[in-house]
Amino acid sequence: MNNPQQPREYDAVLGDNSPSLEGAAVLGGIEGVKLRLQNPDLKVRIATIKKALNYGEQSLDLVIEALNDESVEVKIQAYLLLNNRIELKARQALLKFNPQGFKLEQIEVVTVNNFGTIIQRQQHIARYFIEDLGNGVNLEMAAIPAGSFMMGSPKDELQRTDSEYIQHQVSIQAFYIGKYTVTQEQWERVAELPNIDIDLNPRPSGFSGKKRPVECVSWLDAQEFCARLSKYTDKKYRLPTEAEWEYACKAGTNTPFYFGETITTDLVNYCGKYMYNNTCTGGVDRKETTDVGNFLPNAFGLYDMHGNIWEWCEDAWTDDYKSMPKDESTYVDNSNLIDQSNFKLARGGSWYGLPSCCCSAFRNYGRLYSRFYFNGFRLVVSAERTL
Repeated sequence: MNNPQQPREYDAVLGDNSPSLEGAAVLGGIEGVKLRLQNPDLKVRIATIKKALNYGEQSLDLVIEALNDESVEVKIQAYLLLNNRIELKARQALLKFNPQGFKLEQIEVVTVNNFGTIIQRQQHIARYFIEDLGNGVNLEMAAIPAGSFMMGSPKDELQRTDSEYIQHQVSIQAFYIGKYTVTQEQWERVAELPNIDIDLNPRPSGFSGKKRPVECVSWLDAQEFCARLSKYTDKKYRLPTEAEWEYACKAGTNTPFYFGETITTDLVNYCGKYMYNNTCTGGVDRKETTDVGNFLPNAFGLYDMHGNIWEWCEDAWTDDYKSMPKDESTYVDNSNLIDQSNFKLARGGSWYGLPSCCCSAFRNYGRLYSRFYFNGFRLVVSAERTL
């Protein structure tokens, strides 16, 4: 039997000049793991948790203790490891674990190659809070951490448009965004609430189904929905800014889609008669919306960010990014041009659209009073707790 306090063949001896302990085991077994878990470098602590169970049964206690780490990322990594354990103490620890009151959900995130074939599957943990809308209807909001990303598309991205230029760095504060686009049952429930500014048709959609996204709603309709929901919940619900939407969609990726370089109708609901990169064969043309959550999510636990319906954003339309904010702020058109200010951003593509319209960086617009069978929206609320 190996002694967990002794070096193993995969332990690495690191000298005093080693810049980081990340990616290497530490001479000394369990004691080395304990030291690494106290390291101020978040990457080191995450790497340690991933390797901790290599050091015998004693290390299980260290992983359980990591559920109380100050970093949410370390907590989630510990949760993932424990979720596959059958020991009683591991199961009991998971039952008690609920960071900041979130609902935790294990999700599968995939990556495809240039031919649309899945080549990698990874397990992630998504975090949601649940808003009770009454009458048995709930709204799930995903926690999105603060960060920065490159907004727009690179010059060599296939089928990019000029409006996605200039690619630029944007910083984003933590926020919550809908796990799904607003569904018809959620819309109908909020439409029952007292008016703020305008009436809402409780059943506007062309494709009926309580779990399908609501569509045939204008940007102005979405604003009324947000106002009613905000008053009902005493939270500030709104549409996402364009920067928030793209940051949430990409979820740390830099490919045209959050699952890779190309798109297939096995992963997204779009018009499958058309190809994206001339390597994937044509797919299914469903000619209608699908229930939300019908396809695999991104790493933040968001579903249908590509396809199904276009999603209204808060911002006014502008032809490029030259005058756009460098953070998550809303772009407001100050040109005093009536036609220009009537146009609002929409993102994500739809069941009716080309595959290229589903790219993470693709930008579209519509008049703020327009209603189509392919326009809906997703909600955002500002973070009230640390993510």
